[in-house]
Amino acid sequence: MCLNHQRREDKPGSIQLRFPHYESEQSMISDSRFLTLLPGILLITLNPYFTEAEQPLIVAHRGLLQVAPENTLANFRACLELRLGFEFDVQRTKDGHLICIHDSTVDRTTNQTGKVSELTLAEVKQLDAGSWFDPRFAGEPVPTVEEVLQLVAAYRQHKILIAVDFKETDVEQDVVRMAERLNVLNRLLFIGRTIQEPKVRANIKVISNKAQTAAVANNASEFSSALAVPDADWIYVRYLPSKEEIERVHRANKRAFIAGATVSGKVPKNWQHASNVGIDAILTDYPLALRATLKQKKQVANSK
Repeated sequence: MCLNHQRREDKPGSIQLRFPHYESEQSMISDSRFLTLLPGILLITLNPYFTEAEQPLIVAHRGLLQVAPENTLANFRACLELRLGFEFDVQRTKDGHLICIHDSTVDRTTNQTGKVSELTLAEVKQLDAGSWFDPRFAGEPVPTVEEVLQLVAAYRQHKILIAVDFKETDVEQDVVRMAERLNVLNRLLFIGRTIQEPKVRANIKVISNKAQTAAVANNASEFSSALAVPDADWIYVRYLPSKEEIERVHRANKRAFIAGATVSGKVPKNWQHASNVGIDAILTDYPLALRATLKQKKQVANSK
């Protein structure tokens, strides 16, 4: 590994917000810092709307990307405090431990370089996964999957969905076992490129039939075949589906999850379409903007 410091200079103005749950939760992983959040978040936390169960469920892609470094406990705590679900990525270290990181290397999101598969957990834990985002997150570690699931377990009262993206095969059964042990399996949805492989879905269901898996439909021509997959609990669509398609999903006692370019960006009209046709969960890079869009939609409906 070699030193490879990175830093973002385009951060907007910020405030500090003290989270009471974060300070009092006994099962929380110890961290003496306060999260540094964007000004708009304070307005959202003061708004009672965000405490209600949302439909569709909002899933933050790698967490709140505008607030804290991706795929870190600091980020995921912020999501959970705001009652947002999140998506995280899973990879295995050289010595077999499961960690939460998106890329196959540590170059982009830490102060070092090297392949994840060539680093031990001890080496990974020495990395700084926060300074590249903002100096105030200096020393933020790369979390293990177990640490992430422990954090999720500490927020059992929240109705949220956690999406787990496998970046490689042969990790899925270990994650399912871990989630069962920590009693959070019912809150997880297993997604990602590898979930398209029937073997991966089968491996998950062998460990627990309660584990939620997805069949992927990249476009409308793939929808019917995805819906017919017997061991998929969700249909993972990567395009804007029709209302009739989502009604078919629900008649099959399944649920619909949308991700991809149509909803990952800040495109309110696509979010509104997804909500209007009955999508059950949306994965996006802009979860707070999505929440504001859903709130506005609800207010308009209530005013009629």
